[in-house]
Amino acid sequence: MKFLTFVLLLTGFLAKAQDVDQANKAIDAEQYEKAKGLLKSIIKAKPDNGRATFLLGNVYLTQNMPDSAKIYFNKGLTAKEEGKLNSIGLGQLDLDAKNISAAKAKFDAVINDMRRRDFEEYIFIARAYMNSENPDYKKAIELLNLAKEKNANDPQVQLALGDAYYGNKDQNNAYVAYRNAYQADNSVIRAKMQLGVLLKGAKAYTEAVKAYNEVIALNPNYGPVYRELAETYYLWGNNEPNTYKENIKKALAFYEKYMTLTDYSLTSRMRHADFLILAKDFKALEVEANKMKEIAGVNPRILRYLGYSAYENGNVDSALKALNDYTSNPSSKVIALDYLFLGKAKLKKGMTEGAKVMDSLQVESAVQDFKKAIQIDPLAEMNMNEIGKDLYEAKLFGAAASVFEISANNPESKNFLIDNFYLGNSIYYNNTFQGAKVDKAMLQKADTAFGNVITASPGTFDAIIFRARTNKLMENDEMMAKYYQEYVDAVTAKGPEEVTKNKAKFIEAYNNIASHYANFDKIKAKEYLNKTLALDPENAYALEAIKLIGKK
Repeated sequence: MKFLTFVLLLTGFLAKAQDVDQANKAIDAEQYEKAKGLLKSIIKAKPDNGRATFLLGNVYLTQNMPDSAKIYFNKGLTAKEEGKLNSIGLGQLDLDAKNISAAKAKFDAVINDMRRRDFEEYIFIARAYMNSENPDYKKAIELLNLAKEKNANDPQVQLALGDAYYGNKDQNNAYVAYRNAYQADNSVIRAKMQLGVLLKGAKAYTEAVKAYNEVIALNPNYGPVYRELAETYYLWGNNEPNTYKENIKKALAFYEKYMTLTDYSLTSRMRHADFLILAKDFKALEVEANKMKEIAGVNPRILRYLGYSAYENGNVDSALKALNDYTSNPSSKVIALDYLFLGKAKLKKGMTEGAKVMDSLQVESAVQDFKKAIQIDPLAEMNMNEIGKDLYEAKLFGAAASVFEISANNPESKNFLIDNFYLGNSIYYNNTFQGAKVDKAMLQKADTAFGNVITASPGTFDAIIFRARTNKLMENDEMMAKYYQEYVDAVTAKGPEEVTKNKAKFIEAYNNIASHYANFDKIKAKEYLNKTLALDPENAYALEAIKLIGKK
């Protein structure tokens, strides 16, 4: 009877271990809803299984649901079996909150309780450092080397080392670790897939696809490899524009395949939505966002997808409502792109068909949104060029100037030169349309912008002539003549062909320089008017001006 009881207990233990193993496989396959179901069943049957609560909490962290994760970590702390693992999960939450000392205290308590041969705790703590919203890959490598001292051939130690080196941008050591992990256990298929990920990072897209196909040959139902294929084809299309259309089509198809092999949970669908944004498939994004909106207790991030898709599909009012609601919600994790889309929606709302001006309040509000985006991510400044150029081409010069002014003051920006040129031009043209009141303060900004261009690129002749025109608008005749002369000298130095090509601008320069000299140096004025007539003997302005000077 005692033997039978022992066998039953052992069978039950093995069954629970097998269930945890199945849950781990589901997690690795990114089948998170399946994993959650398995782990909840284990916890219900055996509440003292601390490993199950720890794994379940980690799944919730992966799904960006920290409150649910915390509930299970706290529940697991008191479990008799491996309850202390849950301190690692709570430590990751501390890392996310940038409370490094609290996290370290929890991790140290777990480490101090390890037995001589234990090493798995090092892996879990290292992954907490890697998976945190504020990752520390160097610390993860340090911990994994301690695990390696205990068991260098363990595939999970090597896999985690590969991930840590990859995060630390050490491709060579990452490759060695992934290779070691797969050689130690060829069922660790993620390690083989990561060899393809390294190739993707090196822009060796053909080789990366070949590596992924080797994984598919081993297990055609391994979902994550299709996500990697999707991301690889997306990057391929963006890096080689002539392949964009074909590769984006493949990328979207592979992502759909990934979805069918993982799950259609809200988290997976949001990840799909993020990919649709990258692929610029806003029609599909709108469909997906509206489906997600129907789910009870929906994540507020759905408003992001509704806002982006509404804007791109021409529904500005819906975009404004969704994005205003999302960015004003304290629980939203707002990113730079949210404010970029909100600002663009406000600009579109402020446009009037056929007008040369816009609703100034909408423009001002949009500019503030763009500045917020740049505060979150300085790289968002690069978007000002495209947004400003769209306004410029629509002849909405005042609004364009407001946008270009955001980025034109940053000498470190790769668009510094072109943004300054557009800023100057936008201000100049905004002061020349019919009925415009000349704004000398803004024109002074244009003068500075053109000066920035000329300093950075002396061969930008158009910047010189526009600086002359700008000073003419400001009625600063002396500087006007100076810059027109600089234009003439710079182009003349390039040879007769350049002069012929820019004949109209030379005539403009000569006539304006002549007008400057007309009231105090008639000889000089005539000299420049005759230069005009040498290029255009019938030039009406020069002929009339010479007559008037002769009468004075």
